[in-house]
Amino acid sequence: MTAREAGSEGAGDELRVVLADDHPVVRTGLAALLESVRDGTPRVRVAGVAASGREAVRAAVTLHPHVVVMDIRMPGLNGIEATREIGRVAPGVAVLMLTMVEEDDSVFAAMRAGALGYVLKGAGQDEIVRAIRAVAAGEAIFGPGVARRVLGHLSRPPDRPDPCPTLTPRERDVLALIAAGQPNSTVAARLGLSPKTVSNHMSAVLAKLGVADRAEAAAWAREAGLGPPSEP
Repeated sequence: MTAREAGSEGAGDELRVVLADDHPVVRTGLAALLESVRDGTPRVRVAGVAASGREAVRAAVTLHPHVVVMDIRMPGLNGIEATREIGRVAPGVAVLMLTMVEEDDSVFAAMRAGALGYVLKGAGQDEIVRAIRAVAAGEAIFGPGVARRVLGHLSRPPDRPDPCPTLTPRERDVLALIAAGQPNSTVAARLGLSPKTVSNHMSAVLAKLGVADRAEAAAWAREAGLGPPSEP
């Protein structure tokens, strides 16, 4: 059993939450919203508030909440950095991001830092309470708009790794044309180079790829999917 699971089981009918946001109006409004919820269990109780990332970390250690509801943009230690620190010093505390920031980079940075949920401000009361209860139980949860973006990202094919990162852009251009069956004279004319320069580039390509001749280099380029260079 993880520390988070143990904390959730020990909550009984009460789920303690810390609200971390640098805007007092947001903290007050969110606290009132959560305290007004009477249906469902466990009941959410606001155990404390924090106006900065460092205060959020301190509250996670001293107040022993089940969940920290965290904004991203805060002074000093931002929400992502604070989440990472909470994972280090209070691993039994779950973090739910509640923020206006919806860029993909921020979503995935928060997940890598250890946040279990990501909900946008403006979500309804039921959605926020459901998210708090979910992360307290160790579940990952996203607001509808964020969930679509996460699923879209995961459904994209992975970026193809560079098969030979040591080749220079010009060497790639030369190799692509050689792979297309062009002689050195045509490669030189196409790229605005002298035949001698093309020959020098080709020698460098052979050495970097560890192949014996241009036929092997051409085969390597075709297998790697090296496309033709753009027109100068």
